Amino acid sequence: MSHAFTMGPTLLFAPADRPERFAKAAERADAVIIDLEDAVAPVAKAQARENMVASTLDPTKTMVRINALDTPDAALDLAAVARSPYRTIMVAKASDPAGVAALADFNVVVLCESAAGILAASALAQLPNVVALMWGAEDLVASLGGTSSRFTAGLRAGSYRDVAMLARSQLLLAAGAFGKVAIDSIYADFADLEGLAEESEDAMASGFGAKACIHPSQVAVIRAAYRPSDDDVAAARELLAAADAAGTGVFAFQGQMVDGPILLHAQQTLRRATPDSPDARSHMGH
Repeated sequence: MSHAFTMGPTLLFAPADRPERFAKAAERADAVIIDLEDAVAPVAKAQARENMVASTLDPTKTMVRINALDTPDAALDLAAVARSPYRTIMVAKASDPAGVAALADFNVVVLCESAAGILAASALAQLPNVVALMWGAEDLVASLGGTSSRFTAGLRAGSYRDVAMLARSQLLLAAGAFGKVAIDSIYADFADLEGLAEESEDAMASGFGAKACIHPSQVAVIRAAYRPSDDDVAAARELLAAADAAGTGVFAFQGQMVDGPILLHAQQTLRRATPDSPDARSHMGH
């Protein structure tokens, strides 16, 4: 089983108790997260699992979010996933490296959405079956006893509070340090597409390989942020051609010194421009 994560850049949640939404989500987004956790009421979870098992989405573009490993629902979720064609799971409220390591039959996306989860991100990223890490803002703040991950008034209204930004950065660094893909959290205010665009641009530029979303209207906005402009692509090609002609590690180009990191940025721009190419998919997010 390959441990490369190739989904994204848009990952759209679909509640497992609404199977009529599965195919629509797959048509809209790059990948679907069938949700057995928060989006499904306790009384509906049994039927939701059967809906997931009966679904026929592309396994290479589908993952299943299961309940936290320390809950009774987790074992039932895993048993259901084992009967399905899906082998990529997202573990909610992940914080226990030993528990995640035991899921050796699956590619695992760890959802770090508690203080313990963020502090365990580096240990989780080192596990061979972990293919990506995602962070969650609201559960994180709730785990700290707070009430909101974002400022609700004043000049910083809508922006993440400092503790949320710290957690976001820590997860990104942990994923990057061990060669795993980082997934940015959802943008809950799905009517605020301008705010989503700004946050998606920052996610792409900072190194997040994908961003999760909760509404189909958010897909186009995230894709636009990840897709380089024609001018960006042309500039990247020109720079890489100049590097080939120079034949050295450091050279001058258009009045600026160019070295390895700048060339890497240009290569990543071309990969995002052609996300379906084998080279791009093997390096997504890095």
